Amino acid sequence: MTAESTRTTARTGTDAFWQDADRHVVRYGAAFTPRIIEKATGSYLYDSSGAAILDFTSGQMSAVLGHAHPDIVRAVSRSVAELDHLFSGMLSRPVVDVAKRLAATLPEDLSKSLLLTTGAEANEAALKMAKLSTGKHEIVSFDRSWHGMTSGAAAATFSAGRRGYGPAQPGNFTLPTPNSYRSPFRRPDGSYDWEAELDYGFALVDQQSTGTLAACLIEPILSSGGIIELPVGYLGRLKAMCAERGMLLILDEAQTGLGRTGHMYAFERDGVAPDILTLSKTLGAGLPVAAVVTSDRIEQACHERGFLFFTTHVSDPLAATVALTVLDVIDRDDLVARAATLGKQLTERLHALREAHDVVGDVRGRGLLQGIELVQDKASKTPADQLGQDVTAACLERGLHLNIVQLPGMGGIFRIAPPLTATEDELHEGLDILEASLDATLAGRT
Repeated sequence: MTAESTRTTARTGTDAFWQDADRHVVRYGAAFTPRIIEKATGSYLYDSSGAAILDFTSGQMSAVLGHAHPDIVRAVSRSVAELDHLFSGMLSRPVVDVAKRLAATLPEDLSKSLLLTTGAEANEAALKMAKLSTGKHEIVSFDRSWHGMTSGAAAATFSAGRRGYGPAQPGNFTLPTPNSYRSPFRRPDGSYDWEAELDYGFALVDQQSTGTLAACLIEPILSSGGIIELPVGYLGRLKAMCAERGMLLILDEAQTGLGRTGHMYAFERDGVAPDILTLSKTLGAGLPVAAVVTSDRIEQACHERGFLFFTTHVSDPLAATVALTVLDVIDRDDLVARAATLGKQLTERLHALREAHDVVGDVRGRGLLQGIELVQDKASKTPADQLGQDVTAACLERGLHLNIVQLPGMGGIFRIAPPLTATEDELHEGLDILEASLDATLAGRT
């Protein structure tokens, strides 16, 4: 077979794949990345042409150990062969072991875990626990929040997906997302006044509430909302305001937990523990694992009132084995400190990019979860949706997969989240590609 006939065969196979996808696959969001991914290992993906693509999204912001980590491969193979799934009313040693291990990494009050499979499911369970234990039903979250697509989680998700489905669950209110780059709340010197913004937000919540506020559900760093980091002091003030109203504080650390921010959990920076913690994405390192962690007091109240969350895969030993392995590798390889070290290098490179380009308006995040916001220019701060899409495509052509927030007016916000196992060379390779792609895109517009 000649080289030309090989290329023709490959093109034909690729065309057939996309035709089949168009014919048979439900579209569930933004357009699919125009590559057929055949393999993934370490920090790289490989498409059907054999091209290597550096993965700066860690899959769906999940694969903190990279792809096909040997410890995960061994653990999954062993668990599938020996003990993978049980009747939901049965317990196995891995489930109890992972609950004990999680408790050892957390403040003393966070001692009891429920092992599940997805982030939406974990948030769903957390919301039900908050409602049952408080006897109330109203939920507060940020107006740029994303907590999942199931009913309760979707009702607390305000960044997207609310139109066309009929009424959401009643009793869901918003707080303004504390976006220091764009918030209109300013002190006389022009600095961001998050205290006034938070007070204003809760004044509106109080005005709308029927007196049954149960919980506030937030991310310490909003990821899908545009890599928005809570100001220092915000989390402590928020928890105090929740306590004043008899509300619980639920932290969704799907993307920030397990070392990604340079702390084991993002809330550690502020020294403020939640009443309920949800974990998912990073806990499974790319596999479907999630957990809800809470106090003995809240668990006891829920149990006495008949808490029910019986799912097909609750307390699955396979999920527990994966989570245990993830915790082992993070501890053994000191990946929390590694994320902090690489995160400093990432911050330095992104700040240099901002200094060099008028279209890089803001840099935010910490550790290995950071982002940049592209704008038309720094003076206007006008969102640059098309520029973000063009730079994304240019990065992919050069071998880097980056994700932009796919929301109206936010298409120029890149989420950068390489695996915690990425090497320094891989980190800087990706940033070199980003810079080259930005330069080439801007040059093509002049």
